[in-house]
Amino acid sequence: MSAKEKQLAQKIIELIGGKENINDAWHCQTRLRFKLVDEAKAQTEAIKQLDGVINVLSKGGVYQVVIGPNVADVFGELEPLLDLKQESKQTAQTNLGAKIIDFVSGVFQPIIPALSGAGMVKAVLALLVVFKAVNVESQTYVLINMLGDTIFYFLPVFLAFTEARKLKCNQIIAAAIATVLVNPTWLSYVTAGKPVSLFNVVPFHLVNYAYSVIPIILIVFVQSYVEHFLNKIIPKAVELVFVPMFTLLIMGVLALAVLGPIGDVLGGYLSKFFTYLSVNASWAPALLVGGLLPIMVMFGLHNGVAPLGVMQMATKGYDSIFGPGCVVSNMCSATAALVVALRTHDQKTKEVGFSSSITAYMGITEPALYGVNLPKRYPLVAAMIGGACGGLYAGLTHTHRFATGSSGLPAVLLYIGDNTLTYLVNILIAMAIGVVITAVLTYLLSLKYEGKAAPTESTANSSEVNNIKIASPVKGELLPLSESQDDAFASEAMGQGFVVLPSEGKVYAPVSGKVASLFKTKHAIGIQGDDGVEILIHVGIDTVDLNGKYFTAHVKQGEHIEKGQLLLEFDPADIKASGYNDEVMVIITNTNSYQKVQLLATKKAADLQQPVLQLTV
Repeated sequence: MSAKEKQLAQKIIELIGGKENINDAWHCQTRLRFKLVDEAKAQTEAIKQLDGVINVLSKGGVYQVVIGPNVADVFGELEPLLDLKQESKQTAQTNLGAKIIDFVSGVFQPIIPALSGAGMVKAVLALLVVFKAVNVESQTYVLINMLGDTIFYFLPVFLAFTEARKLKCNQIIAAAIATVLVNPTWLSYVTAGKPVSLFNVVPFHLVNYAYSVIPIILIVFVQSYVEHFLNKIIPKAVELVFVPMFTLLIMGVLALAVLGPIGDVLGGYLSKFFTYLSVNASWAPALLVGGLLPIMVMFGLHNGVAPLGVMQMATKGYDSIFGPGCVVSNMCSATAALVVALRTHDQKTKEVGFSSSITAYMGITEPALYGVNLPKRYPLVAAMIGGACGGLYAGLTHTHRFATGSSGLPAVLLYIGDNTLTYLVNILIAMAIGVVITAVLTYLLSLKYEGKAAPTESTANSSEVNNIKIASPVKGELLPLSESQDDAFASEAMGQGFVVLPSEGKVYAPVSGKVASLFKTKHAIGIQGDDGVEILIHVGIDTVDLNGKYFTAHVKQGEHIEKGQLLLEFDPADIKASGYNDEVMVIITNTNSYQKVQLLATKKAADLQQPVLQLTV
């Protein structure tokens, strides 16, 4: 850690609204993740400008600050500055899917580094066996295997600890209950196979819980309610002794008699599901993950899919659900960013492309995704196509990894197992397929979207012919596009532009051209300018649900229009009264056709004559 990281942590806390605005904080491999009391207090744009911050996102009620590979160091400086035990002052309004993903991520993400390290140990051991450097009967093999296998054997204990932290119940008690499941005494009963009961009344089902996942998740979930109930009814003076005692007794009995067996049954069904996939649709998981992983990462969905690989590892001894598609996709994302770096004329993009491609080849793709591929769009498309093709090959060849770990180039060692190099060869072929297709597509698309080198400063300043200036189509308050309340537009994934908070409900043509598209709901219109600029004007957020109510169109699709012509009318007051945001987004959808898209206006008021956006050809 360094003074720079400490300063960054302090600035993030300050700009996020102070530690009193933070209910919880944790991190994954690239992002700081926060549960905020009031997200409106966070100065998102200011945080994005901090040196060391790649991007800021808000998904599923989780405020995410993308840092990159050194996120753990920043979090190490940030955590001591926070009071993470404070009670929530506001309940986050999230949908069920987001809550489930948040829960699964909170349980599994903290143990990924340990699983990754242990997985690499087992991969190295497998490599030693394949090249006959170690005999499987030797003590060396047994000891090294023990080092790599222990965390998987005691997986219930680690999951108990992280889940208890997520559910805000006693982590040590949860871990203690989990150790009961793998206690040698209990395992001796399981091995003996004779009936076991408590007071000869309550039967304990004989199940080996080593390597299991579902039983302990169910047990700790119930523990959180039991513990909170006991804290309410037991007097404060004696709760330190009696709450742990009753929790251990109640949950120990429930774990061995009811919850553990139920979890074991559910785990059995999960194992059957994995078996069905491997036999009947082995191509599907790797294809979907390989092709869609960048989108999953953008919306945090990968946090709900990745644990399936851990569960499959616990039940089947290998992962074919997430690992193969993930490593292929990461290689494709890295390659796309690298090709852009080689092709672009923008020096900043070139620098970001080279540096982010290196981290992506090592398995960390967020810098490449948010720094290059997503803003440019065409490399993202190329990487997804390449990832899908490589993933399809991995799926068809039943390629799987034998340990959980990172998904970069070093991860290929995880595919050595069963005393064969077949899976290693297949994942290398899958990666090669994905990388070649991605590189070719990115290059071909760059011929269209990167164009010729930017004009020199003297040339650019000597003539306005290289500049296209666009006025606002709506009167109102002008804001940068990044301040849009719609995440999709604010991310600039669809192109750069600006936002207007309208003072009147009339939309005028900012350029002369053709109405390329007019939505039936009349809330959005696309314009193809005579000078080649492509503009999308989108009125309101989610206003498509109004089905055209409060909107009137004065032009038709395909009609030629003149600059300043009235295109649409809408009623801002009625739109807001119906519960919708009325902000107007103006997007240059062919942003990549221009060397630079610059917001000119320095004042907040936008009229219909003053240019607010300049496009440099």
